[in-house]
Amino acid sequence: MSNYRRHYLPGGTWFFTVNLQNRRSDLLTRHIDTLRVATQCVKRAKPFLINAWVILPEHMHCIWTLPENDTDYSGRWRDIKKTFTRKLGMSGIWQPRFWEHTILDENDLRRHTDYIHINPLKHGYVTRVKDWPYSTFHRDVREGLYPEDWAGVVESFDTGERR
Repeated sequence: MSNYRRHYLPGGTWFFTVNLQNRRSDLLTRHIDTLRVATQCVKRAKPFLINAWVILPEHMHCIWTLPENDTDYSGRWRDIKKTFTRKLGMSGIWQPRFWEHTILDENDLRRHTDYIHINPLKHGYVTRVKDWPYSTFHRDVREGLYPEDWAGVVESFDTGERR
């Protein structure tokens, strides 16, 4: 058992990766409306700012900022997972943990936001970032933070990873 400890910083900003147990599933995109409802229910009860988010079929990445003096991102994830699972009438769909990284500064925030937005392209779901519907990229384009053609057209995305 590892000695991993989560970093809790009141009012902090974090990058998260959350995975389904079945990495071949399409549950998150197939039930996107249910995931949105679950997230909104938790967000109303325990507010947080969504800086960026992308939902892929079997995993998601996001960046959240919590209110000042609040550190409970773990409780929010527990509640989102539980609400989503309950609404679908299923069990055992999530990997038990999630990965988080504390955002250190504006440069770190930008790099992780870029990573979130490019992720559907990286996984080969689209050839243009703007074509993936389950992303805050579209909000960020409307707000003038990214051009609509950001990252251009990519037919093949070599990550250097070996499968």
